[in-house]
Amino acid sequence: MRALLIINPRATSMSGRDAGLLVRELGSRLTLETVQTRYRGHARDVAAASAAEGYELIVTFGGDGTVNEVVNGLMKAGAGAVLEAEGKPAIAPIPGGGANVFARTLGLPSEPADAVRQILAAASTDSRRTIGLGLAASTIGERYFTFSAGLGLDAEVVADVERRRASGRRSSAPLYMWTALRRFYSATDRQRAALTLEAPGSAPADGLFMGVVTNSSPWTYVGSHPVSPAPRSDFNSGLDVFALRRLRTLTTFSALGQMMNTRSRPLAGRDVVTAAGLTGLTFHASRPIAFHLDGEYLGETEKVAFRYIPEALSIFA
Repeated sequence: MRALLIINPRATSMSGRDAGLLVRELGSRLTLETVQTRYRGHARDVAAASAAEGYELIVTFGGDGTVNEVVNGLMKAGAGAVLEAEGKPAIAPIPGGGANVFARTLGLPSEPADAVRQILAAASTDSRRTIGLGLAASTIGERYFTFSAGLGLDAEVVADVERRRASGRRSSAPLYMWTALRRFYSATDRQRAALTLEAPGSAPADGLFMGVVTNSSPWTYVGSHPVSPAPRSDFNSGLDVFALRRLRTLTTFSALGQMMNTRSRPLAGRDVVTAAGLTGLTFHASRPIAFHLDGEYLGETEKVAFRYIPEALSIFA
């Protein structure tokens, strides 16, 4: 099998030693070529050309941002490409970032060497799986996501963490938690709700302070603990949405507490809005509001239309 390994040397958990070991192990079983990313968007550009160059598999060694770039390169969002997985290289994510939500949700081990062995075992028997993706069309542009998108508070937290990483801080669960608490109590607007949710079959829900759209569960991890707004969803069950009408301490921490506990029912609460298994939905904002996809801050937007794309991507995991 002809494979391309895309390495993000700036990923949170990256080490040259790990990269060298992975290149040797993958190269012993695959016809392997390797690229190191040099700039933001490089992985997307490389992935976009991979099918025409005859690659059957793209392996990423980086975080969720690297995976997202590769997915968007393969899907060629906005370019009128075929959406189905057939005809595109499969992908296999080796965890090298901070959270590695996508790889962990697929059931890959957190240690890169163990993840490689599991990926190679799946590739040797062609045990691939096909998953759906989310597609977000906003005033910023059109982009696919693998596991989550957010507007409001969680996107503001992502933006804050990215700024701290740019100044030399290492990404970690404590950094996200500290940043979230600081943003919640001193920076985010908890007085003026900006969002309205429109979903098929339901009346519009307005007066929302934040909204999260997930393509799988969990939404994220706190260390090793999953945070799950929609506990039974997977990559093939459509899009789920979670929103809050208030950002009061009791309301917010009650919802988070439910997400941290294993359960089989939707979130409950007077100020909680949820929906599951959607093929599409739209958020409107009365003012520009922070927006992220797969943990990457994209800027501010005033409208995002989400669509579920089934059987979009082949995975070895």
